[in-house]
Amino acid sequence: MTYCVGMRLEAGLVFLADSRTNAGIDQVSTARKLSVFENPGERMMVLMTAGNLSISQAVRQTISSYVSQDGTTIWTAPTMYEAARIVGEAVRSVHKEDAAKLTEFGVDFNISLIFGGQIGAERCRLFYIYSAGNFIESHDENPYFQIGEAKYGKPILDRVITPQTSLDDAAKCALVSMDSTLRSNVAVGLPLDLLVYENGSLALTRFVTIDEQNQYFQRLRIAWGQQLKAVFEGIDAPVWDAAPAITDKVPSSANLHSRPVRVPLPAGLAPLQASKPLQSLAEQPALETQH
Repeated sequence: MTYCVGMRLEAGLVFLADSRTNAGIDQVSTARKLSVFENPGERMMVLMTAGNLSISQAVRQTISSYVSQDGTTIWTAPTMYEAARIVGEAVRSVHKEDAAKLTEFGVDFNISLIFGGQIGAERCRLFYIYSAGNFIESHDENPYFQIGEAKYGKPILDRVITPQTSLDDAAKCALVSMDSTLRSNVAVGLPLDLLVYENGSLALTRFVTIDEQNQYFQRLRIAWGQQLKAVFEGIDAPVWDAAPAITDKVPSSANLHSRPVRVPLPAGLAPLQASKPLQSLAEQPALETQH
Protein backbone atom coordinates (compact mmCIF):
# COMPACT_ATOMS: atom_id res chain seq x y z
CA MET A 1 0.00 0.00 0.00
CA THR A 2 1.05 3.64 0.23
CA TYR A 3 0.88 6.75 2.34
CA CYS A 4 1.52 10.16 0.81
CA VAL A 5 0.71 13.64 2.09
CA GLY A 6 0.96 16.98 0.31
CA MET A 7 0.51 20.41 1.92
CA ARG A 8 -0.12 23.85 0.40
CA LEU A 9 1.02 26.64 2.69
CA GLU A 10 1.59 30.35 2.34
CA ALA A 11 5.34 29.70 2.43
CA GLY A 12 5.29 26.93 -0.17
CA LEU A 13 4.62 23.21 -0.52
CA VAL A 14 5.54 20.05 1.38
CA PHE A 15 5.38 16.53 -0.05
CA LEU A 16 6.10 13.25 1.74
CA ALA A 17 5.75 9.71 0.34
CA ASP A 18 6.70 6.26 1.51
CA SER A 19 8.12 3.69 -0.92
CA ARG A 20 6.69 0.30 0.07
CA THR A 21 4.69 -1.75 -2.36
CA ASN A 22 3.41 -5.29 -1.99
CA ALA A 23 1.47 -7.88 -3.90
CA GLY A 24 1.14 -10.22 -0.94
CA ILE A 25 3.04 -10.95 2.26
CA ASP A 26 5.92 -12.57 0.37
CA GLN A 27 6.15 -9.96 -2.40
CA VAL A 28 7.14 -6.75 -0.59
CA SER A 29 9.43 -4.37 -2.44
CA THR A 30 10.42 -0.72 -2.76
CA ALA A 31 9.04 1.62 -5.44
CA ARG A 32 9.44 5.40 -5.56
CA LYS A 33 6.08 7.19 -5.61
CA LEU A 34 7.22 10.83 -5.78
CA SER A 35 8.26 12.30 -9.14
CA VAL A 36 9.47 15.81 -10.01
CA PHE A 37 8.70 17.66 -13.25
CA GLU A 38 11.07 20.62 -13.25
CA ASN A 39 12.24 23.29 -15.65
CA PRO A 40 14.35 25.45 -13.30
CA GLY A 41 13.37 29.09 -13.31
CA GLU A 42 10.13 28.43 -15.18
CA ARG A 43 8.19 25.65 -13.38
CA MET A 44 8.51 23.05 -10.62
CA MET A 45 5.83 20.37 -10.22
CA VAL A 46 5.56 17.27 -8.04
CA LEU A 47 3.45 14.14 -8.53
CA MET A 48 2.75 11.46 -5.90
CA THR A 49 0.81 8.29 -6.70
CA ALA A 50 -1.08 5.60 -4.80
CA GLY A 51 -2.86 2.49 -6.01
CA ASN A 52 -1.93 -0.21 -8.48
CA LEU A 53 1.80 0.15 -9.16
CA SER A 54 1.67 -0.80 -12.83
CA ILE A 55 -1.08 1.76 -13.43
CA SER A 56 0.81 4.42 -11.47
CA GLN A 57 3.97 3.88 -13.51
CA ALA A 58 2.04 3.90 -16.78
CA VAL A 59 0.32 7.16 -15.83
CA ARG A 60 3.59 8.81 -14.80
CA GLN A 61 5.25 7.84 -18.09
CA THR A 62 2.23 9.01 -20.08
CA ILE A 63 2.15 12.39 -18.32
CA SER A 64 5.73 13.21 -19.34
CA SER A 65 4.95 12.86 -23.05
CA TYR A 66 1.21 13.46 -23.25
CA VAL A 67 -0.02 16.09 -25.75
CA SER A 68 -3.61 17.30 -25.41
CA GLN A 69 -5.87 18.05 -28.37
CA ASP A 70 -4.88 21.72 -28.26
CA GLY A 71 -1.17 20.83 -28.23
CA THR A 72 -0.58 21.52 -24.52
CA THR A 73 1.84 19.35 -22.54
CA ILE A 74 2.87 19.21 -18.90
CA TRP A 75 5.91 21.27 -19.94
CA THR A 76 3.97 24.03 -21.72
CA ALA A 77 0.79 24.35 -19.64
CA PRO A 78 0.43 28.06 -18.75
CA THR A 79 -1.06 27.44 -15.29
CA MET A 80 -1.09 24.70 -12.66
CA TYR A 81 -4.79 24.18 -13.36
CA GLU A 82 -4.00 23.39 -17.00
CA ALA A 83 -1.15 21.13 -15.88
CA ALA A 84 -3.56 19.27 -13.56
CA ARG A 85 -5.93 18.90 -16.51
CA ILE A 86 -3.11 17.29 -18.50
CA VAL A 87 -2.52 14.85 -15.64
CA GLY A 88 -6.24 13.99 -15.60
CA GLU A 89 -6.25 13.44 -19.36
CA ALA A 90 -3.23 11.15 -19.04
CA VAL A 91 -5.07 9.10 -16.41
CA ARG A 92 -8.06 8.74 -18.74
CA SER A 93 -5.76 7.78 -21.60
CA VAL A 94 -4.24 4.93 -19.60
CA HIS A 95 -7.72 3.89 -18.45
CA LYS A 96 -8.93 3.74 -22.04
CA GLU A 97 -5.96 1.60 -23.03
CA ASP A 98 -5.70 -0.77 -20.04
CA ALA A 99 -8.88 -0.83 -17.95
CA ALA A 100 -10.82 -3.38 -20.01
CA LYS A 101 -7.95 -5.86 -20.04
CA LEU A 102 -7.36 -5.42 -16.32
CA THR A 103 -11.03 -6.08 -15.64
CA GLU A 104 -10.79 -9.40 -17.51
CA PHE A 105 -8.24 -10.49 -14.93
CA GLY A 106 -10.22 -9.15 -11.97
CA VAL A 107 -8.00 -6.10 -11.43
CA ASP A 108 -9.62 -2.74 -10.72
CA PHE A 109 -8.32 0.46 -12.29
CA ASN A 110 -7.18 1.89 -8.98
CA ILE A 111 -5.10 5.06 -8.74
CA SER A 112 -5.12 8.36 -6.90
CA LEU A 113 -2.65 11.21 -7.22
CA ILE A 114 -1.48 14.36 -5.47
CA PHE A 115 -0.14 16.93 -7.89
CA GLY A 116 1.22 20.35 -7.00
CA GLY A 117 3.77 22.98 -7.80
CA GLN A 118 4.26 26.43 -9.26
CA ILE A 119 4.45 27.83 -12.80
CA GLY A 120 5.90 31.29 -13.40
CA ALA A 121 4.45 34.05 -11.24
CA GLU A 122 1.33 32.05 -10.36
CA ARG A 123 0.89 31.08 -6.72
CA CYS A 124 1.62 27.54 -5.51
CA ARG A 125 -1.30 25.17 -6.12
CA LEU A 126 -2.13 21.62 -5.02
CA PHE A 127 -4.58 19.09 -6.53
CA TYR A 128 -6.07 15.70 -5.68
CA ILE A 129 -6.70 13.68 -8.86
CA TYR A 130 -9.04 10.68 -8.92
CA SER A 131 -9.11 7.49 -11.02
CA ALA A 132 -11.59 9.10 -13.42
CA GLY A 133 -9.16 11.96 -14.15
CA ASN A 134 -11.28 14.56 -12.36
CA PHE A 135 -9.70 16.59 -9.58
CA ILE A 136 -10.19 19.02 -6.71
CA GLU A 137 -7.91 21.82 -5.52
CA SER A 138 -6.59 22.61 -2.07
CA HIS A 139 -7.69 25.91 -0.50
CA ASP A 140 -7.20 27.52 2.91
CA GLU A 141 -10.02 25.42 4.36
CA ASN A 142 -8.23 22.19 3.36
CA PRO A 143 -4.49 22.93 3.17
CA TYR A 144 -3.45 19.31 2.72
CA PHE A 145 -4.31 16.13 0.82
CA GLN A 146 -3.58 12.48 1.66
CA ILE A 147 -3.65 9.37 -0.49
CA GLY A 148 -3.28 5.72 0.47
CA GLU A 149 -3.41 4.74 4.15
CA ALA A 150 -4.59 8.16 5.27
CA LYS A 151 -6.48 7.48 8.51
CA TYR A 152 -3.55 6.84 10.86
CA GLY A 153 -1.71 10.08 10.16
CA LYS A 154 -4.70 12.40 9.80
CA PRO A 155 -5.31 13.51 13.45
CA ILE A 156 -1.96 15.28 13.84
CA LEU A 157 -2.44 17.10 10.52
CA ASP A 158 -5.90 18.31 11.55
CA ARG A 159 -4.54 19.67 14.85
CA VAL A 160 -1.40 21.35 13.51
CA ILE A 161 -1.54 22.32 9.83
CA THR A 162 -2.92 25.72 8.78
CA PRO A 163 -2.00 27.88 5.78
CA GLN A 164 0.27 29.91 8.11
CA THR A 165 2.32 26.89 9.27
CA SER A 166 6.01 27.28 8.45
CA LEU A 167 7.63 24.90 5.99
CA ASP A 168 9.89 23.40 8.66
CA ASP A 169 6.98 22.80 11.05
CA ALA A 170 4.91 21.34 8.22
CA ALA A 171 7.75 18.96 7.30
CA LYS A 172 8.06 17.91 10.93
CA CYS A 173 4.30 17.38 11.16
CA ALA A 174 4.32 15.31 7.96
CA LEU A 175 7.02 13.07 9.43
CA VAL A 176 5.05 12.61 12.66
CA SER A 177 2.00 11.76 10.54
CA MET A 178 4.08 9.22 8.63
CA ASP A 179 5.46 7.74 11.87
CA SER A 180 1.91 7.13 13.13
CA THR A 181 1.13 5.34 9.87
CA LEU A 182 4.32 3.28 9.93
CA ARG A 183 3.51 2.09 13.46
CA SER A 184 -0.05 1.06 12.62
CA ASN A 185 0.21 -0.33 9.08
CA VAL A 186 2.89 -2.73 7.85
CA ALA A 187 1.92 -1.99 4.24
CA VAL A 188 3.64 1.41 4.55
CA GLY A 189 7.40 1.48 4.91
CA LEU A 190 10.76 3.20 4.59
CA PRO A 191 12.55 4.77 2.82
CA LEU A 192 10.63 8.04 2.61
CA ASP A 193 10.93 10.85 0.08
CA LEU A 194 10.51 14.32 1.62
CA LEU A 195 10.38 17.39 -0.63
CA VAL A 196 10.00 20.96 0.65
CA TYR A 197 9.44 23.72 -1.91
CA GLU A 198 9.82 27.39 -1.05
CA ASN A 199 7.30 29.67 -2.75
CA GLY A 200 8.78 31.56 -5.71
CA SER A 201 11.88 29.38 -6.11
CA LEU A 202 10.76 27.69 -9.33
CA ALA A 203 13.33 24.99 -8.66
CA LEU A 204 13.78 22.09 -6.28
CA THR A 205 14.95 23.61 -3.00
CA ARG A 206 15.00 20.87 -0.34
CA PHE A 207 14.82 17.10 -0.82
CA VAL A 208 15.90 14.11 1.27
CA THR A 209 15.42 10.35 1.18
CA ILE A 210 14.97 9.05 4.73
CA ASP A 211 15.96 5.48 5.60
CA GLU A 212 16.35 3.50 8.85
CA GLN A 213 19.69 5.16 9.59
CA ASN A 214 18.40 8.74 9.41
CA GLN A 215 19.21 10.13 12.86
CA TYR A 216 16.74 13.01 12.79
CA PHE A 217 13.79 10.76 11.94
CA GLN A 218 14.78 8.26 14.63
CA ARG A 219 15.01 11.06 17.25
CA LEU A 220 11.65 12.42 16.11
CA ARG A 221 10.00 8.99 16.45
CA ILE A 222 11.39 8.43 19.94
CA ALA A 223 10.60 11.97 21.15
CA TRP A 224 7.04 11.86 19.79
CA GLY A 225 6.35 8.54 21.49
CA GLN A 226 7.80 9.74 24.80
CA GLN A 227 5.94 13.05 24.72
CA LEU A 228 2.63 11.35 23.90
CA LYS A 229 3.08 8.98 26.83
CA ALA A 230 4.03 11.85 29.17
CA VAL A 231 0.97 13.88 28.17
CA PHE A 232 -1.27 10.84 28.58
CA GLU A 233 0.10 10.11 32.05
CA GLY A 234 -0.40 13.76 33.02
CA ILE A 235 -4.17 13.62 32.41
CA ASP A 236 -6.24 12.71 35.48
CA ALA A 237 -7.99 9.36 35.45
CA PRO A 238 -11.81 9.37 35.63
CA VAL A 239 -13.46 9.34 39.08
CA TRP A 240 -16.60 7.23 39.35
CA ASP A 241 -17.83 8.08 42.87
CA ALA A 242 -19.33 11.55 42.82
CA ALA A 243 -19.08 13.72 45.92
CA PRO A 244 -22.61 14.33 47.36
CA ALA A 245 -22.17 18.08 47.25
CA ILE A 246 -21.70 18.18 43.48
CA THR A 247 -24.14 15.58 42.24
CA ASP A 248 -25.90 18.27 40.25
CA LYS A 249 -22.73 18.56 38.14
CA VAL A 250 -22.32 14.86 37.48
CA PRO A 251 -24.15 12.70 34.90
CA SER A 252 -26.64 10.79 37.01
CA SER A 253 -26.98 7.03 36.73
CA ALA A 254 -30.66 7.45 37.63
CA ASN A 255 -31.17 9.13 34.28
CA LEU A 256 -32.37 6.80 31.54
CA HIS A 257 -29.61 8.02 29.22
CA SER A 258 -26.96 6.92 31.73
CA ARG A 259 -28.09 3.32 31.73
CA PRO A 260 -26.82 0.59 29.40
CA VAL A 261 -29.21 -1.29 27.13
CA ARG A 262 -29.67 -4.54 29.03
CA VAL A 263 -30.77 -7.74 27.30
CA PRO A 264 -33.38 -9.46 29.53
CA LEU A 265 -32.56 -12.83 31.03
CA PRO A 266 -34.34 -15.80 29.49
CA ALA A 267 -37.43 -17.02 31.30
CA GLY A 268 -36.57 -19.33 34.19
CA LEU A 269 -32.99 -18.08 34.53
CA ALA A 270 -32.46 -16.23 37.81
CA PRO A 271 -29.54 -13.84 38.42
CA LEU A 272 -26.86 -15.08 40.80
CA GLN A 273 -26.72 -11.69 42.53
CA ALA A 274 -28.54 -8.39 42.45
CA SER A 275 -27.28 -5.73 40.08
CA LYS A 276 -24.98 -3.21 41.69
CA PRO A 277 -25.90 0.49 41.56
CA LEU A 278 -24.31 2.24 38.64
CA GLN A 279 -21.54 4.67 39.45
CA SER A 280 -21.46 8.12 37.91
CA LEU A 281 -18.44 9.68 36.28
CA ALA A 282 -17.51 12.71 38.37
CA GLU A 283 -16.47 15.96 36.75
CA GLN A 284 -13.33 17.86 37.66
CA PRO A 285 -14.72 19.45 40.90
CA ALA A 286 -15.15 15.97 42.43
CA LEU A 287 -11.57 15.16 41.45
CA GLU A 288 -10.36 18.24 43.23
CA THR A 289 -12.18 17.39 46.46
CA GLN A 290 -10.17 14.17 46.71
CA HIS A 291 -6.79 15.88 46.45
